[in-house]
Amino acid sequence: MSDLTSFALPHVAKLHAYTPGLQPGESGWVKLNTNENPYPPSPRVAEALRREIGAEGASLRLYPNPTSAPLRAALAHHHGLWPENVFVGNGSDDVLNLLVRCFCTQEAAAGFLLPSYSLYPVLVEIQDGRSNPVEFDRTMRLPLEKIAASEAKAFFLTSPNAPTAVGFANDEIEKILSAFRGILIVDEAYAAFASESAVTLLSRHPRLVVVRTFSKSHALAGIRVGYALAHADLIGLLDRVKDSYNVSRLSQVAALAALDDAGYYDAIIEKIKDTRDFYAHEFTAKRGWFTYPSQANFIFTEPCDAGRKTGPAVAKSLYDFLFARKILVRHFPSHALTASFLRVSVGTDDEMLVLSEALDAWQKQKPTPA
Repeated sequence: MSDLTSFALPHVAKLHAYTPGLQPGESGWVKLNTNENPYPPSPRVAEALRREIGAEGASLRLYPNPTSAPLRAALAHHHGLWPENVFVGNGSDDVLNLLVRCFCTQEAAAGFLLPSYSLYPVLVEIQDGRSNPVEFDRTMRLPLEKIAASEAKAFFLTSPNAPTAVGFANDEIEKILSAFRGILIVDEAYAAFASESAVTLLSRHPRLVVVRTFSKSHALAGIRVGYALAHADLIGLLDRVKDSYNVSRLSQVAALAALDDAGYYDAIIEKIKDTRDFYAHEFTAKRGWFTYPSQANFIFTEPCDAGRKTGPAVAKSLYDFLFARKILVRHFPSHALTASFLRVSVGTDDEMLVLSEALDAWQKQKPTPA
């Protein structure tokens, strides 16, 4: 039999798929690797899903609202916008994919920062488009002049950044909008845990798109709902290229119920931020590890071993030590600015205590071999 991949388009045959964080198939893991919310969604979500399904599940035979119109209206009200300023997708990754579909080709490059969300270049490659990345340095300050000089048609800015958790101020984002002539897409997957949001800039900047998700703040990663906020003309472009029924009935119902319980989510977001700040201080003050200030629901830290060494081998040693004890964190060895760090999702107090005790045990070991 011939190689079936030879039938694929050449750029597809060469693709390397996005690598998500490990999802273990068995119980017993302390899972701090994919930035999921450690707490369950609002009880109103399960109640709304039960009502929608009903005793016999009759509603499931019907297609969902094709534009997620009730959810768009609720999100518009939530953000002080109009429904025509809102697009709803099958998770924020779907929204990002559609934005690449709208704006990226070989002639019209997509820009993004490195390191940032590693899905961006994959989406560009799927589109057979061209990337125009801009590098951070270790300070993780926005390279404003380089972004402004980018030839990209659309530029993706993750704020707070993944994987470092560094947030960017609105005045810096406005400087980019003033100097960069393309579409600026601010990916705010972690905005609920940050001190500022670019949503307040939308009324003054028609070339701004803000992308959000229900996965992190609303504990609905398994439901897959994300959305974009932008000028009506840009939302109209997304509507032209989306799938016919891109968000399921149950996903729309769950998101609406979650939006309706702001008090519940405000409380768990504050709980996560308190836990985050406690352990970020522990990493820096108790362990002496360089740790970026976090405005997300995770911590990006550079571990030191017993000999006070840092580096990619040290980070890998700790990753392997934790993995052997069924504690999952994330290591990003492919970039020089991330290879000596580990990303730790904020878990429950019990999960974080298990992690802390394991870190104590690792630091008592002999230093990592050179």
